[in-house]
Amino acid sequence: MSRVLRPHHGMCFQFYEGKGYSEDFTDHMGRIIREMEADPSQIIKLQVETDIVCENCPNNMAGECSTADKVKRYDEEVLRACGLAEGDEISFAEFTDLVRDKIIDAGIRSDICGDCSWDYICREK
Repeated sequence: MSRVLRPHHGMCFQFYEGKGYSEDFTDHMGRIIREMEADPSQIIKLQVETDIVCENCPNNMAGECSTADKVKRYDEEVLRACGLAEGDEISFAEFTDLVRDKIIDAGIRSDICGDCSWDYICREK
């Protein structure tokens, strides 16, 4: 069984440093990242909807993101840049490599999510 992951979270994971909306959110996100990195061969399903990371996010309003339009745009841009489609299933390792190669190393991360409230963290790295 694959785990559902929002495509833009593939970028967030690579810059995450324990900051977030609340302690509950950061603890949860840190745990998810550690679990994914502990088994990089696990299969994830890329979906443009709330996922395992969103469970503890204060923007998650009963399964709907209060910033849905913005993060949907992030998700769609990540999919497009990586040559993927919503619903694709891929290993976490392969997805991480694609995001790094096609977005971060290609220098287009800020084009995708430069208006994110956490952008300052990514810009500094």
